[in-house]
Amino acid sequence: MGDDLGDEWWVHGEDSGVSEGEAAGAEEVTKEKKTKKKGKPQGKRKSVEEEDGDEEQIPKKKKKRKIDDTETPAKDKKKKNLNQKEKGGKPTKDVQTGVVKKKNSIPKTASVAEVVKDEVQPEGEKKKKKRKKKRITEVLAVSEPCAATPADLQQALQTHLTNTRSVIEQEELTLHDSSFLTCNDLTHSLSSYMKQVCPKWAKLQKRHTMKSSLVIIIACSSALRVLELIKQLAVFKGEAKILKLFARHIKVEEQVQLLKKFVSHIGVGTPARIAELIQKDGLSLEALKYVVLDWNWRDQKCRRMVDVPEVKPEMFKMLETGILQRCRSGDTKIGLF
Repeated sequence: MGDDLGDEWWVHGEDSGVSEGEAAGAEEVTKEKKTKKKGKPQGKRKSVEEEDGDEEQIPKKKKKRKIDDTETPAKDKKKKNLNQKEKGGKPTKDVQTGVVKKKNSIPKTASVAEVVKDEVQPEGEKKKKKRKKKRITEVLAVSEPCAATPADLQQALQTHLTNTRSVIEQEELTLHDSSFLTCNDLTHSLSSYMKQVCPKWAKLQKRHTMKSSLVIIIACSSALRVLELIKQLAVFKGEAKILKLFARHIKVEEQVQLLKKFVSHIGVGTPARIAELIQKDGLSLEALKYVVLDWNWRDQKCRRMVDVPEVKPEMFKMLETGILQRCRSGDTKIGLF
């Protein structure tokens, strides 16, 4: 036992007494053990050599590189700009151009209409209020009543003719100052005014014997006004016969029959009905001497006959049926009451 062999006793087959077959079997057993160790689950601890081998095979994960704000792509910048715009944020800088863009801060509670008004109207200017257009009634209520003149009718007639007639026709229908009677100065009633402009009425009344014709035509704006004027003529008319010429409750055919049956001297009515009678040959203008327009009278809305849009065109239509031609020739004269 004092000899030191240096090697294990099983390596040297001669000294150990182990056969070659047994040695080969021992080597196969050791190999199987090693393979079993490699196939073990990961939960068990590995040997140092195996761990070193695994670390060499597994590649290292790349660390994410931090990106500064200056290196962010343009899409991310646009999203940030939109978010800042919604929040009313600071001005943003365009990456490509380097230009700082100012963003208008919009409060969340502001409506779209308010934002548009703020953009259109510069700061410091007051919002202008829309002025309401004055109506005719408001203008006439404030203005003082003044007596009509022949120039008022000539001006209104001229504006009407320029829109409806040619230049040659306008010359044929324009009136001269000699075609007018003395106008009412707002101090006369209808009877006193007619006595002033027609002092020889009694003689004219006796001489008139033609049917379907009138000596005096008085035109006003409504049927109620017709009845008022007929009452005012009670002092002036004498034995003359007066006709009501308006559309209410009286047909055109009935009025034509009345004109044919009896001799009538004065006709008081609306311009629309008078023009219709003349156009249908129910009323003749051969004996007509005076045409009086109820010009100065105002209705409940402070409108004169020429101010009412329904009556004004009918008045000019009545004058164009033949009255203006007779006035130019001197057979008929116009008075403004």
